[in-house]
Amino acid sequence: MKNILLTGGAGYIGSHVTHLLIDKGYDVTVIDSLITGNKHLVPSKAKLEICDIADIDKISKIVQNNKFDLVMHFAGLIKVDESILYPEKYNNYNFEKAKIFLDTCLDNQLNKIIFSSTASVYGNTTNDNVSENDMLNPLNPYALSKLKFENYIVDKSKSDSLKYIILRYFNVAGAEDKLRTGLIAKSSSNLIKVICEVATKKKGALVINGNDYDTLDGTPIRDFIHVSDLAEMHYLSAKYLIKGEKSEIFNCGYGKGFSIMEVVDSMNKILKKTLPTIIGKRRDKDIKSSIANVQKFKDRFGWEPRFNDLKHILKTSYEWEKKLN
Repeated sequence: MKNILLTGGAGYIGSHVTHLLIDKGYDVTVIDSLITGNKHLVPSKAKLEICDIADIDKISKIVQNNKFDLVMHFAGLIKVDESILYPEKYNNYNFEKAKIFLDTCLDNQLNKIIFSSTASVYGNTTNDNVSENDMLNPLNPYALSKLKFENYIVDKSKSDSLKYIILRYFNVAGAEDKLRTGLIAKSSSNLIKVICEVATKKKGALVINGNDYDTLDGTPIRDFIHVSDLAEMHYLSAKYLIKGEKSEIFNCGYGKGFSIMEVVDSMNKILKKTLPTIIGKRRDKDIKSSIANVQKFKDRFGWEPRFNDLKHILKTSYEWEKKLN
């Protein structure tokens, strides 16, 4: 029985990974402050500890009282537009608190970590698909806070016995087939979430942020990965790291991009109606295209995605949104 400590397990991606690990027979302890998380997303078989990741005393006790094989760190703030308004807040939550948490784990001999990072560390790239060796150029405080913690992990691994896997997510969407968990957010900037809110009449229209980009239809292009495939990537990474393999950084996506309009058109076909859209102005520091090169992960693990289908991503997102009603 493997024993995993997981921060942010009451959030969207963290809860999916928690469900999968428990399905695979692992023991999971979730740490979540519930600032943005929802405790109803945490499986009943997981142990939930409600506390801040920077609470050294509490975290030390949790780690000392359990023999964890590794820690998965999802906890953090994720809204790009909010990070531009409150850069210090994002630096505090995503970097300063994360540093304290990692140091506490290391002080208590928990020295294997999988970190939930982001493709936004690459910024605007000229490459059609972005590899792990591409230049890093974070364009907003959210991306910068993630990159700073990536660098902290890598630096700590040089002097400590720390082993890590850093996973850089492209655009995560969808919900698991069983609909045990999904994305809950008061004001989400996740495109597919917002499309589903419009489809279920929670919102009046979808605002498309700019249609004057240098793309085929003028709207930005993104690589959308189904959350269940992303969860599988965490599971494979955990098995690899527990075995004692070397530290790595991997992209998480499909290597295929869809424009915003293509996603909207696909949803219109599923619903057999046209969703109301408004063309708004570009978001500050938004990037034109973001597509992953995932060959490194595929080569290492022989991984093939199971849900690489935009319609499936949209349908599961829509079913989850209806369930929230």
